[in-house]
Amino acid sequence: MIRKVLTKYVIEEEQAKGRKVKVKQVPPSERMVLITAFAIAVIAALTLLEVVHLMVLGTWNTEVFAAITGLVGTVVGIVIRSKG
Repeated sequence: MIRKVLTKYVIEEEQAKGRKVKVKQVPPSERMVLITAFAIAVIAALTLLEVVHLMVLGTWNTEVFAAITGLVGTVVGIVIRSKG
């Protein structure tokens, strides 16, 4: 799933044969897939930690939420950059 989201598609046009369009897939590196999967797993773990903190202590932990927000921004940036 992550590999499919991070796959880049490049459009090449053949002008010699009357504007036929070729779409070339450029798969992401294995390192990028692993880093993205790790970031998503950490987001899930931090979200679980925030929920447990809310249930046990009844208060919102701003530090954990800031970490979640930063990681979500990182993952979104990775996905946007891979499509560009």
